[in-house]
Amino acid sequence: MSIPTAPIVVAGLVGGYATARFSGKRELGGVVLAAAGAAAAKGWAGKVGAPAAAGLTALYVGAFGASHPLAKKIGAWPSVGVVTATVAAAALVADLKGRKNV
Repeated sequence: MSIPTAPIVVAGLVGGYATARFSGKRELGGVVLAAAGAAAAKGWAGKVGAPAAAGLTALYVGAFGASHPLAKKIGAWPSVGVVTATVAAAALVADLKGRKNV
């Protein structure tokens, strides 16, 4: 049985930001972000194959990067919410596709 990746994405993006913000240590947030990203990438590779997993991983990393300039326009937490919802939706699609391939 494979673990759904959408909750992992949420944990990585929201948890990474929350860890950095509330600990005051950006590196700790980065550890959370990276660990969840690695776990999600492994899950995606098993569900939808390496090329799609690479694309989803790029989306995850790109969303993290995009959250910074977006935060200047709409605020930090709303920005984290927007990018998390976007990547989590893509992860959910991969999770559902992976179920069909089993």
